[in-house]
Amino acid sequence: MLPVASFSQSKLNAFLTPSDTLNKPRRNAVVITEAAIGGLTLVGLHQLWYADFEQSKFHTTNDNNQWLQMDKLGHAFTSYQLGKHGAQLLHWSGVNKKHQLIYGATLGFSFLSAVEVLDGFSSEWGFSWGDILANGAGTGLYIGQELLWKEQRIALKYSFHQTKYAKQRPDKLGETFLEQTLKDYNGQTYWLSANIHSFFKESSVPKWLNVAVGYGADGMLTGLEGVDSQLINTNRRYRQYYLSLDVNLKAIKTNSKLLRSVFDVFNMIKIPFPTLEFNKNKAVFHLFYI
Repeated sequence: MLPVASFSQSKLNAFLTPSDTLNKPRRNAVVITEAAIGGLTLVGLHQLWYADFEQSKFHTTNDNNQWLQMDKLGHAFTSYQLGKHGAQLLHWSGVNKKHQLIYGATLGFSFLSAVEVLDGFSSEWGFSWGDILANGAGTGLYIGQELLWKEQRIALKYSFHQTKYAKQRPDKLGETFLEQTLKDYNGQTYWLSANIHSFFKESSVPKWLNVAVGYGADGMLTGLEGVDSQLINTNRRYRQYYLSLDVNLKAIKTNSKLLRSVFDVFNMIKIPFPTLEFNKNKAVFHLFYI
């Protein structure tokens, strides 16, 4: 059994190893898979999400003052992560760096912009230029670092903890835990996590150690504060700023390419650490902030 397992591990490592030259079967598989998943997702959104609301003529909306801009951070985060993985898949296929950035790193911006167009035809929502700008910011963060440093020294990450607000408005903030991770902006925190060693390569700082600054918000039942007061929300909304440490999972040494791939996916999550929070009311020390 041991030789068989070793052979299987060897084949898996070979499969996960990026190609040195253009591997057309890999590239074609990546393009077809992404197109199929993206297309099916858009069709699913149209049938399941937008079907509950009346269709309208294409229109725009200005929602930049809602949710204390937490929704915009969500757009930037999603665009960054999709673009990162889009570029990495093309790298795995042996596509040159220029095309990785043009066709891979823009995956998040392209997909989210298509969703925004669907919003534009929904009477409930509307096409938001603020969302488009946030999508571009996430994509720009990835591409900019690749052009400047040829690596990602600063990652856009996410963390979540459950709050009391979802129980007050489960229809808006989510009923299940999974729904709340997407809808309850009170529990979301978005982080810029910088790898210290990448800026000081001759230092003895551990390669896995990051310093992170985060942004969150609290006290929100709806997008606008005026609507909150109509719902008898006694909690005043406010912004939260965080300073913490983090772990760069990609810097953890392992000979397993499968484990490296797993680390790369989960590296979008900010690892809990002692954290300082600053808000308009006070400064708070969290021994273990999620």
